[in-house]
Amino acid sequence: MLTIILIAVASILLTIGLVWLIDKFLPTSLKPVIIIALWALIAFLGYQTYMSVYTPIQFNQVKKKRYAKVIEKLIDIRDAQLAHRQVTGKFAADFDHLIKFIDTAKYTITQRRDSTVIDEEMTKRYGGVETTKDIIIIDTLGFVPVKDSLFKTSPRYKTMMNLPAGIGPEGAKFKMEAGTIDQNDVKIPVFEASVKKNVIFFDQDTDLVIQENQVIAVDDVNGDALMVGSMSEVKTNGNWPKTYGDDE
Repeated sequence: MLTIILIAVASILLTIGLVWLIDKFLPTSLKPVIIIALWALIAFLGYQTYMSVYTPIQFNQVKKKRYAKVIEKLIDIRDAQLAHRQVTGKFAADFDHLIKFIDTAKYTITQRRDSTVIDEEMTKRYGGVETTKDIIIIDTLGFVPVKDSLFKTSPRYKTMMNLPAGIGPEGAKFKMEAGTIDQNDVKIPVFEASVKKNVIFFDQDTDLVIQENQVIAVDDVNGDALMVGSMSEVKTNGNWPKTYGDDE
């Protein structure tokens, strides 16, 4: 980009120099048309120089606003998936099942308490000498709807598969999948929800979107997609920096 700006500035200076030379040495009858054309060229190059600086700045402003809105949705998806795993032991494979789960599922509220009881086996072994053992008793206190716990009165979970309004082409949705991966011969549930940067910035400058897809930085969103979870690793965090919101 710096090279383009330098070329544009050099072109403007060269054109201004040509205007001066023409004004000084060209016959009077030819001056007006040529000078007007050159000033028009200067204006055009000046505009291109300005846009080469302004467009990336504008893109960064758009990027931060859109990422923030998309991340809010991804956090809702993650919270819903974690609730699904807590209740069912696995992640939901699609949004229809996840939404139905939120509408109907309930958390079980329990209470753990310590207690002491007679250990019948040890009592027999010691010839009737009463022997006790400590146990943990889990009491069920009640049930709380998952929907109320996560979203209270908000119905936003019903449209969490859709990108926020104004972001992406009409009808754009998040991609989500779930399954298991083997780790030390144990199948562990995993899920991933994502959207490509090309979709988020579908209406932005193509070159800037290509650059954004190649970002590698600790304070930015790396890779070509914004996502939470992973189908290849046991993790439920997002790939965005904490400046955009909680990634865990």
